[in-house]
Amino acid sequence: MNLALANALVGAALRRERAAQRPQILVSMQRLLGLLRSPFATQGRSYKSLVCVLGLTLCGSTFALDLTEHEQAGKRLYREGQSSSDAQLLARVGSSDMSVPASVLPCASCHGTDGRGRAEGGVRPPSLDWQRLALGQGERQANGRSYPRYTDASLARAIQQGVDPAGNRLDAAMPRFELTLADQRNLTAYLKRLADERDPGVEEGVLRLGTLLPGSGPLAEAGHVVRAVLEDGLAQLNQQGGVHGRRLELVVLDPGSDADSAEQALRQLLDKEQVFSLITPLAPMLDQRLTAVLAQQNVPLIGNTPRSGGSAQIFDPLPGLPAQLLSLAGHARDTLGLAPDGLRVVYAGDEQAPLAEQVREHLVQQGWAPGALQPFDGQAVDGQGIVFVGRAQAFAELAAALQAAARQPYLFAASSQVVGAVANLPAQWSQRVYLAYPFVPEDWTEQGLATLAGLQQRQGLDPRQASLQVNTLCALRLLTEALKQIGRDASREQLITALEGLHDVTTGLTPALGFGPGRRQGMAGAHVVAVALPGPRFTSVTPYRPVPDTP
Repeated sequence: MNLALANALVGAALRRERAAQRPQILVSMQRLLGLLRSPFATQGRSYKSLVCVLGLTLCGSTFALDLTEHEQAGKRLYREGQSSSDAQLLARVGSSDMSVPASVLPCASCHGTDGRGRAEGGVRPPSLDWQRLALGQGERQANGRSYPRYTDASLARAIQQGVDPAGNRLDAAMPRFELTLADQRNLTAYLKRLADERDPGVEEGVLRLGTLLPGSGPLAEAGHVVRAVLEDGLAQLNQQGGVHGRRLELVVLDPGSDADSAEQALRQLLDKEQVFSLITPLAPMLDQRLTAVLAQQNVPLIGNTPRSGGSAQIFDPLPGLPAQLLSLAGHARDTLGLAPDGLRVVYAGDEQAPLAEQVREHLVQQGWAPGALQPFDGQAVDGQGIVFVGRAQAFAELAAALQAAARQPYLFAASSQVVGAVANLPAQWSQRVYLAYPFVPEDWTEQGLATLAGLQQRQGLDPRQASLQVNTLCALRLLTEALKQIGRDASREQLITALEGLHDVTTGLTPALGFGPGRRQGMAGAHVVAVALPGPRFTSVTPYRPVPDTP
């Protein structure tokens, strides 16, 4: 194996941590207003601490293996590439035996935390099921070779020298690890137990899901809606026998009102309640803390969070704000004829600045020249078209400042952020305001409408909250589909892989959804809706189509 391939192998492990950083007609006024005025829309897509892993937190789990001290140390080595002595371990890769820290290429990075192997760059690492290895005389999954059974000694030789029990050289992609006798003993002990270990939340007849939903405060009503949708959907699913013979159980905790209480609730969900996966939590105060916890324990989350698109574990059914605003920029260029230097990105509030910078960078990648970010300070800003990132009140103040300065640019914004201000805009802004919507009623099929209406009737939900209801239904649909694909022997690693593999999932309420390696948002754009005033009246002027990653 040459140096280029070796570098590629090292990069493959690192890309997992970086992948999530790469960064998602006239319509009936009454129907669309139901979407526009939902609590989800007016709150914005903001629903969108570290749990200690010392001693391998799963050891206290009722459903995890009761590991010995040596097995615990072996688990740490397998998953993290860390020695029991805390000395740095090295792995050799390529024909040149280039040395890299074992923490860069731990066993789990290719074989998976469940030991079943995960395809990476055209290489399919084999299963590390000890029963399979110890039997020997079987056909190798990758190359068809047969080999004698593995023993402790031949396993150590394979790990450290890269040869199987018959003396055959293992695949060139296999690193060779420099282990002490103690480290090898620990790793062997854990590998013999690996196939028996289940991820938290997986029992014989139950698979446990968790979420954080506020019971009081400004998001309490939204929390009630999400809980009703989830409980209704799981009840319907369980009446049909669940998924692969397991009933899906939902654990709901209140995140409280601040980051500390939300972190404590998250710890309880993962460590005490032992949930398998998270679904549609409403805890915006967690912000970056959430991604750190999920990464450490490799816990999948299906739903939108403040950092949607910024974590390998978070799968957002609907597009993030940058993707929605890029759809508006496409309309500005293709339909309104704005020049490349005709857009400006304006944000209101320091907390919006990072998001606004993402939008600006994406615009540059799409061939725009938006200039520097412009914070809104109450004064009119220049620009033929203004891409706004901020809340409804600031959007109304921006429109008023522009009107006072006798300026009338096009205003582009995500409906989830600013729709609450639209109805009160003066008539001069008619056909000058364009909003991005992930879905509109034209996306709704007869079956989708029946599903939504049945839910609202059973749970007594307000049709005006349809946006939040649809978002939650989509998350549940994607999770259910992925669970069905991974089979009964479920693991978090498998669920993430299955979610990555979902494509063109129909919901009857949105455009088709799907993910992919490095892609964590189910849609890559939005519908463009023009606003006519007074009224307001809404017209879909550009249908949803995926926004390309590059110009």
